[in-house]
Amino acid sequence: MRIRLAIFPVILAVSLSSNSPAANPTPTPAAPAASPGARAAASLPSGAKPVVDQTAQVIVFGYHRFVNKVKRPDTEITPQDFEKQMQELKDKGITVIGMQDFLAWKRSEKSIPPRCAVLTFDDGWKSQYEVAWPILKKFGYPVTLFIYTEGVRGGHFGGGEAMTWEMLAEMRDAGADIQAHSATHQDLRKPYDKVAKKRLSPPEYEQWLQNEIVGSKQLLEQRLGIRVNCFAVPYGFYNEHIKEVCRNAGYEAVFTVYGQPLTFNSPLDSLGRYLIEGNKPKVFTDAVKMIGTSSGGAAAVAEVGTTSLSTQPADGETVRTALPLIRANLSAMGQIDPASVQMRVSGLGVVPASYDAKTGTVAYQVTQKLRDKTCTVIVSAKSEGKKVETHWTFGIDEHGAGPATSTSPAASPAKK
Repeated sequence: MRIRLAIFPVILAVSLSSNSPAANPTPTPAAPAASPGARAAASLPSGAKPVVDQTAQVIVFGYHRFVNKVKRPDTEITPQDFEKQMQELKDKGITVIGMQDFLAWKRSEKSIPPRCAVLTFDDGWKSQYEVAWPILKKFGYPVTLFIYTEGVRGGHFGGGEAMTWEMLAEMRDAGADIQAHSATHQDLRKPYDKVAKKRLSPPEYEQWLQNEIVGSKQLLEQRLGIRVNCFAVPYGFYNEHIKEVCRNAGYEAVFTVYGQPLTFNSPLDSLGRYLIEGNKPKVFTDAVKMIGTSSGGAAAVAEVGTTSLSTQPADGETVRTALPLIRANLSAMGQIDPASVQMRVSGLGVVPASYDAKTGTVAYQVTQKLRDKTCTVIVSAKSEGKKVETHWTFGIDEHGAGPATSTSPAASPAKK
């Protein structure tokens, strides 16, 4: 008996060592719990804090439907193109991590590799379950689903091409992260309920907004027994009030359709995603290029909120012209190097903006009509040797009546 007791600890020690992180050094991003950051945290001594690489970068991709023949390129992509993109991430050495690993990194709780990607699917289309999910499993990539609850099969908008609650539960059990995308997928700035087909009074609007942001979160949590801590804004339309409601609802992160590599300092209430469209393969290519050539991460970019920058048009505003004057006061960014000021406009790229060092104002008069219903502006500069950056989004509705306001959005594009 003494012999058996003496041998058992040795066998146990050998067994445990064979399953330790040191014995399995190869990252396995297939399950978020087994991501590189998770294993790094698990190997730390009790009470020790992980060493977090604040220079890492993350790109977040958004997908919708997967079809063999693309008819609506703004929301569709072929399975073949999707699989090629997943292979490219692998070939370029970009690690696909889970959403919760990304957020843990932002909380300084977990380190991640220098170049990462997060994959998200919007709305809850059945092709995500039938077509894209098997491809993800082939690569061992985790995924986050942004679901609008009335779009699930049986809901007001949940037709035959929508996923069922049972499908969502199956994906949940396999490790998919399920998050909120509103209740009815409407422009949340607009006081109009498309389901009830009525304009909302201010009190009605607040109640409706609560259901869209808070109610959808509660329903997902109740039906699926999960914790929802992320919200993807429909169409990318949002304003400060919407972000405030999200914060009060307990969302840790709010995602838009503004695509840019995310840094450790990127604000959690406006995290941009690259939405992939069948007729715009360059979006994916450019996103990968942004971090794909870096071998050790990039210098962190200090994000500056637009509240103190007096932006024109304002963040979340809708203008009545496709040729707006775009302007911002950069004084809040500190001592700016005038030669470093750069403005990017979605659909146009880098524009020849002028910068007045005396007033701290950067401005550009658009001369080529903006074609999309929303426009994102990115202004960057160097301040005291560090790169600082700000961004904001406004809507365009040339045919709208009355003065432009933040609650009068551009005409809604296809669901995103």
